[in-house]
Amino acid sequence: MPDPFKAYDIRGLYPQELNEALAYQTGNATAQVLKLTGKRFTVGRDMRVSGPALKQAYIKGLVDAGVQVVDVGMLSTPAVTFAMHHLGTEGGAMITASHNPAAYGGIKITGPGFKPIGGGTGMEEIEAIARSAKIVKAPGGRIDEALTIDAYAVYLAKLYAPKRPLKIVVDGGNGIIGTLFQFLLPKLTGITIIPLNFDPDGRFPVHEANPLKAENLKDLQDRVKAEKADFGAGFDGDGDRCALVDENGAIVTCDLTTALLAKYYLAKEPGATVAYDLRSSKVVPEFITGLGGKPVETRVGHSFIKATMKEHHAAFAGELSGHYYFRDFWGADSGLYAFLLLANIISEAPNLSSLIKPLEKYFHTGEINFKVADANAVMSKVRAFGAQHGGKVEELDGVTVRFKDWWFNLRSSNTEPVVRLNLEGDSAALRDAKLAEVKKLLA
Repeated sequence: MPDPFKAYDIRGLYPQELNEALAYQTGNATAQVLKLTGKRFTVGRDMRVSGPALKQAYIKGLVDAGVQVVDVGMLSTPAVTFAMHHLGTEGGAMITASHNPAAYGGIKITGPGFKPIGGGTGMEEIEAIARSAKIVKAPGGRIDEALTIDAYAVYLAKLYAPKRPLKIVVDGGNGIIGTLFQFLLPKLTGITIIPLNFDPDGRFPVHEANPLKAENLKDLQDRVKAEKADFGAGFDGDGDRCALVDENGAIVTCDLTTALLAKYYLAKEPGATVAYDLRSSKVVPEFITGLGGKPVETRVGHSFIKATMKEHHAAFAGELSGHYYFRDFWGADSGLYAFLLLANIISEAPNLSSLIKPLEKYFHTGEINFKVADANAVMSKVRAFGAQHGGKVEELDGVTVRFKDWWFNLRSSNTEPVVRLNLEGDSAALRDAKLAEVKKLLA
């Protein structure tokens, strides 16, 4: 059975891989590893069907260890990050499986000082204690409740400063984002939101709350064209990711969105460092460099990106999966924070497609998943292929092989039994030919 303890969060099928007993043990282990006894700790959840039971069990594990838990209710992951700051707690946890299908449950943990808990930063210790059911009991644990969603909306509304009124279609995917918009919209002027799937429903009755899959954006694309909207935005289940569709209904890849946000930050802070994940088009570092910025490549995953941002004091970071991280948001990601800044950027141009067209220089496959029997054996073949053909082989995250006019990266998934391929060529023909070649290595 797959292990729900991943490199940057806990995520597994409910109740087979992650259930109330393991959530309780994980809560208690969190208290032990982060030394939370006698301290305050924020906990929230998304709208998944498993959310209430997993949250209750996780909180009980904390309370039994003497932690003063502040339960902030049903929120987005970024809203829980905001709540940690707003309430001044020693970190927090979000009960969510993010964009995974409805059958999954999960937990994202943040330590004191907004330190993400993942591989190398406490996850292994939490897993070891949880698995061995080494429970500690301490007095003083309790549960308080706090409503912070309106304060978060006030905070976000200050970001919005469009140059012209905008009409935007938003697909909430039946995730949590529709609830956030209810609080945010009354605080904004010069914006018309056309909502799709805004009712939180952890069964995801219309489509998966994963805007990275093209099939999940089809309704959004159709509605943008029908409404003659300025653009469309799709969010994931826990509201930390955002993907765009332009005024013609064309999907904008999230690495090109990273470039747009990089331009915004480099105008604000000339020479700033911008981090981007290694799956992104090579146009991203070229564009950042061209604007006088310092591009820094990172591993995939929020805990690694946040660590890279901190190390390099990056103003902003973007991930191909639609996560955007902001130094001004405690180094964390927020789909709504990105959405509001992007709306400002788009309002300054005739349309979104005119901003994206100059960035469409190369030909990227997007991320393709392959089921393989032995990921390590496949990685060895890929390394050998790179060396044999004179490529530059890098191992920041999986294996990246770079050539003059094409490159590819292959990584083992942290959340599914697959390897993930991203490949890009200087022409569509080259991309397609090299994709066929690399696929043979994965057979």
